[in-house]
Amino acid sequence: MVVNEFDVVVVGGGHAGLEAAAVAARRGLNVALVNLTADSIGRMSCNPAIGGIGKGQLTREIDALGGLMGRIADHAGIQFRMLNTSKGRAVQSPRAQCDRDAYEQYAQKLIADIDNISVVVGEASDLELNDERQITAVLLGDGRRLQCQAAILTTGTFLEGVLHQGLDSVEGGRVDEGASHPLGATLRKLQVPVARLKTGTPPRIALDSVDLSQCQEQPGDEIPSGFSFLTGDLSERPQINCWLTKTTARTQEIVRQNLDKTAMYSGKIEGKGPRYCPSLEDKAVRFADRDEHTIFLEPEAVGSNILYANGISTSLPAEVQLEFVRTCIGLENAEILQAGYAVEYTHVAPRSLLPTLEYRGASGLYFAGQICGTSGYEEAAAQGLIAGLNAALAIQQQPAFVLQRHQAYIGVLIDDLVVSDPSEPYRMFTSRAEHRLLLRQDNADLRLTPLAQQLEISCELRDKIFAQRQHNLATARQALSSKPYPLQVANSGARSLLDMCKQPKFVGWPAMFEMHPDLLELDIPLRDWQTIEADVLYAGYARRQQAWVERGAEREAMQIPADFDYSSVQGLRAEARLCLIESLPTTMGQAGRMAGVTPADLGILEIALVRRQRASKNLADV
Repeated sequence: MVVNEFDVVVVGGGHAGLEAAAVAARRGLNVALVNLTADSIGRMSCNPAIGGIGKGQLTREIDALGGLMGRIADHAGIQFRMLNTSKGRAVQSPRAQCDRDAYEQYAQKLIADIDNISVVVGEASDLELNDERQITAVLLGDGRRLQCQAAILTTGTFLEGVLHQGLDSVEGGRVDEGASHPLGATLRKLQVPVARLKTGTPPRIALDSVDLSQCQEQPGDEIPSGFSFLTGDLSERPQINCWLTKTTARTQEIVRQNLDKTAMYSGKIEGKGPRYCPSLEDKAVRFADRDEHTIFLEPEAVGSNILYANGISTSLPAEVQLEFVRTCIGLENAEILQAGYAVEYTHVAPRSLLPTLEYRGASGLYFAGQICGTSGYEEAAAQGLIAGLNAALAIQQQPAFVLQRHQAYIGVLIDDLVVSDPSEPYRMFTSRAEHRLLLRQDNADLRLTPLAQQLEISCELRDKIFAQRQHNLATARQALSSKPYPLQVANSGARSLLDMCKQPKFVGWPAMFEMHPDLLELDIPLRDWQTIEADVLYAGYARRQQAWVERGAEREAMQIPADFDYSSVQGLRAEARLCLIESLPTTMGQAGRMAGVTPADLGILEIALVRRQRASKNLADV
């Protein structure tokens, strides 16, 4: 292979770029992974943590499709917690605090182990298209030309990035790393709609300067849950503690007194920040009646002296940051090792993308990650996997791969993006998934690994583990169905141990095993028993939800032609017409989830589409 000829060029070595490059390579293509430096591939720019509410489900799904993130997080994890354990299993989500250095080092190792990925150090400066607006090459700033059939841009916060601290601003994608500018001009030349968004980080605090006796200890789970279905037992993994503390009324007062010293409140920042992860300045303004806000003190590695102060993201001047930090409980003598800052960057409007994440206006040009207006490692990785897979499938002349909303959180994420125009960074939550009872974190492999096998992006080890899990589940279900409910337990509604799983006050697996010790002899992992429990518990809800999906599947999948003339549809409200023309949904399902489009508008649109189909058929029959 000539060094500058590739099938796919991935620009950016963050979480989206890693998954895009890896999945395209698993499909057998030659991939170039372009990054500003080789040693920053896989870097965790913000908090060194993976998972969380909704995000844990995404990570599990990425793994079930053969992605890298779950394996890397399990390798680098230093604390594992299952969130929402007081709620139903459908919204429980795994989370892991990771060793920052170990994460990026293992990410780089996995990429290096894939023979058909070449890491190219450099800055992408331009895109080359032919007369048919098909990508033919990515041009680097030093003059190199990387010939390709597809390019995937995963530039994160680096595209025209600006770092803000107080009223001082400097170009950069993250601290001590430069920004990328030429591609911004290229996107505008190609008429890709772009806008600005903002995110930020909190100060990093020296652990040995914190009075931990005043903070609440937050240990990991006694039985840790990993992300990857390939990961074995983690029960012997050493785990570290995190801690909780709070701001005070004095903290709020200092922040409010210094709002004029921030780029956001002085008008220097154009982009809007994430609503669900607000800066301390935003909290002081939006929640002025609250004196306390929780701070999560999270170590960045085992034995590290660096604490990530999650919850107090800020772009105030460094001296003001030190002043307000020392008003927080237990931080009276705290030392700041790295001050917080805000990052403003350019993103593309995801409504300009197809559900494959290919740009509508140029064949072979894909986008994934924060450049699509999202926030978070997990959302980025999910997009990277879908973009990389679809780029490979297109080159190999295979059908596109698009997950539906009832199939995966990844389907919810991408569908939400391509029919919207986010004015703030998009973040996944379980509440965004209307089919979340079907989309549990524990059944991600059962939903998606068969698809990975069909797409030939699984591996021999995954196939073996998946087959064993299917066998375990069948064996466990049969065993529970065949054993009668103990008479000494007063509950007339249950006839077998399987029925026990759906009781409001399920006794729990330790009690189940004590009643029937022979269940332990089956040597089935606890997580498989828990999957059976959840399946039984949600069976009725799942059947109703699946029926709803099936009834609506035909309507949801109804295609809207790219050249459909909305202005010709009589009876369509002006607001709905404007929304549809701006967003150009590809299906009725997407149109139905757009703000400004009512059920009545959908009925009118469906009639118009049916009439068009009939007219086309009649014309073809003539």
